[in-house]
Amino acid sequence: MITENMIKEAAAYIDSHIQEKPEVAMILGSGLGELADEIEDAVFISFEKVPHFPVSTVAGHKGQLVYGKLEGKMVLAMQGRFHYYEGYTMQEVTFPVRVMHDLGCEGMIVTNACGAMNPSFKPGDLMIIDDHINFTGSNPLLGPNLDDYGPRFPDMSEVYTKELRSFAMDIGKRIGQEADLKRGVYTAVSGPVYMAGAELIMLRTCGADVVGMSTVPEATVAKHMGMKVLGISCITDMAVGESIEGITHEEVIEVAAKAKPRFKALIRQILADSEKSLWEKGGISS
Repeated sequence: MITENMIKEAAAYIDSHIQEKPEVAMILGSGLGELADEIEDAVFISFEKVPHFPVSTVAGHKGQLVYGKLEGKMVLAMQGRFHYYEGYTMQEVTFPVRVMHDLGCEGMIVTNACGAMNPSFKPGDLMIIDDHINFTGSNPLLGPNLDDYGPRFPDMSEVYTKELRSFAMDIGKRIGQEADLKRGVYTAVSGPVYMAGAELIMLRTCGADVVGMSTVPEATVAKHMGMKVLGISCITDMAVGESIEGITHEEVIEVAAKAKPRFKALIRQILADSEKSLWEKGGISS
């Protein structure tokens, strides 16, 4: 069970290695962690050294925190993440979000690689997450509530901040990504298997546009604490149930790598053009 003391101990360790309070937390998914290599005056902290942190075991996830400046914003990025399918509890998976919040992050950008069930999407597209469906079979808020972090029954009617979603779409259009930038509903499943055709048809019928194995737990915990959340998915394969083709994790990484230049350009421009108030609790876009 995750306790407040565990969160405080991890935050204190990280705080002893950084200078200023970070403004924006970033979770960089499969094949997308290269953006963290562009952070200026970077401080690297291995997950293994942070008290109570799990260890990332998945290819494409470096397993370290990167702190520094990106496009004028102080960021704290997870270069890699933890997944429910690795055997961690949902509370362990989302533990870093609690810690980054304690360090001062009021906003979070969470990314992932995913399969698209919406036939109008294509591999290499990026999708701004409007909403999500939790099909993991669990929830990171199960168990005793951390009352100092959020309410027992948090409202999840708007997990992904409306102002951030609109701002990201506007930035995408302005930098010429309109044709490859979608918006839609992300569904999280437990994994680690890629889904059967009938399951994909079911999820699409339920209103999902894409499917993956992450993001929803982290976004749920961020919302529990009142953080601003922007979710961006990189579509690496088509998961249309009627015509599904096999996919491997290596292929997912390969497609994500091809989309990296557009992904990095979008994130960098969002950070560069956003006012500080856009990421603050209670703040609005200018």
